[in-house]
Amino acid sequence: MEGVSKIRHNQLLKSGMWGSIKKDWQLYSLILLPVIYLIIFKYGPMFGNIIAFRRFMPGGSIIGEEWVGLQYFKMFLNDPTFYNVFANTFILAFLLLVITFPAPIIFALLLNELKNQLFKRFIQTASYLPHFFSVVVVAGMVFEILSLNGPVNSLLAGWGFEKISFMQLPEWFRTVFVSVDLWQGLGWGAILYLAALTGINDELYEAAKIDGANRWQQTMHITIPGLLPTIVVLLILNIGNFLQIGFEKVLLLYNPLTYETADVISTYVYRVGLESGSFSYGAAIGLFESIIGLILVLGANYLSKRITDNSLW
Repeated sequence: MEGVSKIRHNQLLKSGMWGSIKKDWQLYSLILLPVIYLIIFKYGPMFGNIIAFRRFMPGGSIIGEEWVGLQYFKMFLNDPTFYNVFANTFILAFLLLVITFPAPIIFALLLNELKNQLFKRFIQTASYLPHFFSVVVVAGMVFEILSLNGPVNSLLAGWGFEKISFMQLPEWFRTVFVSVDLWQGLGWGAILYLAALTGINDELYEAAKIDGANRWQQTMHITIPGLLPTIVVLLILNIGNFLQIGFEKVLLLYNPLTYETADVISTYVYRVGLESGSFSYGAAIGLFESIIGLILVLGANYLSKRITDNSLW
């Protein structure tokens, strides 16, 4: 009887699902193109990970010539260069998480406090604008601003300091990269938090005022808890992409002089995989990075669910 009831339950679910699709097919058709995009460009290429376990030769079989098992994984785990690259990736990712993740939250809270709507809209527009700049344009701007004859070094020289070759010194790369990422993403990252702020009930603030709470107390006991679900979801997504530093931006900003601190996993894979033709070796490193990311997002989701009762699933 239990098996029959289970089958009946599954049939009802199936009929309900297809009935819903048949009824609202116009709405479901809107997600058709995104689904096709994900299948072709996201899930389809995952098949290529098989060459991480097979020796791939350009012009040969698309799945590689012979099975080599974990040979390429052992190669990069025994490669000192990989550990330097991994350390650079971890440090940059940590700096981005610590600096650029909370910055939009603080920015959204400050914008929310502005009473002059015209000034508020101006600040919002000005802060959103850098997000729409091409990475190539941003990199060009950085090189111009930080060049030896650029405005920054002109100011330093005017104040009596020596000029600094920012883009040729490895010790300056992380500062430049994090600063550029913060400038470009600050306003855009605050959009979700501003939207979440509009969903907080104004009656809570009125009740807090009656109880004598000041603005700081209202922020700590009403605003922050109201933002917490959004913060947790975005934090989990950020942790899942922890090691995936912006490839294009690093590639455009770094050079052989700054490899010591600038070379990250994605640029290392690009050089050894595409420029040197070691496709299987590059695929093995990329697969390793993806597995680390999966473990991080699963762990972050589990901890968030246990500690805050908020999670992605």
